[in-house]
Amino acid sequence: MPSIMTPELTLLLWSTILTFVLILVPAGMGIRENGGPAQAGPRDDLPEPSVLRKRATRLAENMLENFVLFAALVLVAHAAGVSNDMTILGAQIFFYARVAHAVIYLAGWPHVRPLVWLAGVIGMAMIAWQLL
Repeated sequence: MPSIMTPELTLLLWSTILTFVLILVPAGMGIRENGGPAQAGPRDDLPEPSVLRKRATRLAENMLENFVLFAALVLVAHAAGVSNDMTILGAQIFFYARVAHAVIYLAGWPHVRPLVWLAGVIGMAMIAWQLL
């Protein structure tokens, strides 16, 4: 049975990889800050994380929140057989906005982060619009 990998599903795959990388960043920082044995334990009495690690954790949580919505939209569109220029562009906007969001969030650049986040939301709205 041949598999149909639409551009939207490809971008969902890349978004999954991006999400996993963004989860690994604060995990790696925790190992670097506290050591592997401390991070492997219950982590009840660890010192306060660095500012950058806190930011990376918030970034990963934000990506997870948005990824769930994006994945649902892409999978519903695929199940409904909806794939067109608008859904492809929406998926592209979402993915590239999330890459930019990650860089901007980790860098701590104020004011522009919400705009890039909004671009990702617009990408999702473009997909949703095609389903309504």
